[in-house]
Amino acid sequence: MRQLERIFKGLANQRRLAIIRLLAKEGEFTVAEIARRIRLSFTATSKHLGILYRLDILDRRQKSLMVFYRLANNPPRLLQQVLVTISNSRE
Repeated sequence: MRQLERIFKGLANQRRLAIIRLLAKEGEFTVAEIARRIRLSFTATSKHLGILYRLDILDRRQKSLMVFYRLANNPPRLLQQVLVTISNSRE
């Protein structure tokens, strides 16, 4: 139950949902590109990405000074269903 609570709290934010939607539709991006695309500061975007990463919603890789984020390959099953719903939404 605690894991579900953490996941739903993590998803209960418009900016994080926008990040998930972007990555679901278009793949992998750097923090700076995600910030630009969702119209948010680099620092705020980085914080949101950190939350999603700690929930195992995102994977990341670092190349030199750039960090790239993408949706996790094998998120928990319930989370997979939630991610499909989010990525198919029109907002």
